Amino acid sequence: MQRGADVSVVIPAYHEEDAIGKTVERILQILPEAEVIVVDDGSGDRTAEEAKRAGAYVWSHPYNIGNGAAVKTGIRMASRDKVVLMDGDGQHDPADLPRLLEAAEKYDMVVGARDPKTHANAFRRLANAAYNRLARYATKFPVKDLTSGYRVLDRETALRYLYLLPNTFSYPTTITLAFLRSGRSVCYVPIQAKKRKGKSKIKPLKDGVRFFLIILKITTLFSPLRIFLPVSGSFFLMGVVNYAYTYWTAHRFTNMSALLFITSVLLFMLGLISEQITQLRYDRVENGG
Repeated sequence: MQRGADVSVVIPAYHEEDAIGKTVERILQILPEAEVIVVDDGSGDRTAEEAKRAGAYVWSHPYNIGNGAAVKTGIRMASRDKVVLMDGDGQHDPADLPRLLEAAEKYDMVVGARDPKTHANAFRRLANAAYNRLARYATKFPVKDLTSGYRVLDRETALRYLYLLPNTFSYPTTITLAFLRSGRSVCYVPIQAKKRKGKSKIKPLKDGVRFFLIILKITTLFSPLRIFLPVSGSFFLMGVVNYAYTYWTAHRFTNMSALLFITSVLLFMLGLISEQITQLRYDRVENGG
């Protein structure tokens, strides 16, 4: 049975005094030898005290920086080979840890794929489905839960990607796309997420737009032609349509058609240059830097 001797569990927490203690206690019951690190992201309640009472090592930010920043702090502090990332709001069931850790023996990263009906309202289910679809297009991989914060990965590998992770709630999106576009293996293990205790800190409209922009940004960083090529093709198609129309009506090639064709070529060339820069980024990550 997995006892957790090589496992560090990192839990970012912000105003989670009602759930964090029970979460830590349950983790230590299942993995008694695990290192449990709770990063209190500037909470104004008893989050830090409850985590310490339950047996976790607690590091407190002096003020609220962000969920992603807390995760990065926890990964840097972890001392074991395997790092488990999970939320402290009671949604993630520690009972799933043995299954995730077992899968992590074969894959670079294992993600707990939540059943949308168990934790999200209709709006969030729709938004998550859209994010997953866009991520599948960007990575050519069947992404099942892009925003899940319940995952297992090697600490050494995670450290290589820290410079990419934002300080916000969107770190799962970033690290998933980074792993997939770097050619690392990712596995999804089905889990049942519980209803969170307390009020969610994610604002659907504001954070939804930010998630979408981050997906585009990371896609551009790791697979730029997946963005540049469709845009370039669109301008080329508009140029063809415009040329056909003006040739049919005026029997001439217009400046607008030329502009559309030139824009299409420029965007395509920018995409090719970006692909070369991306390869340099791959080399940087693989070299640990």
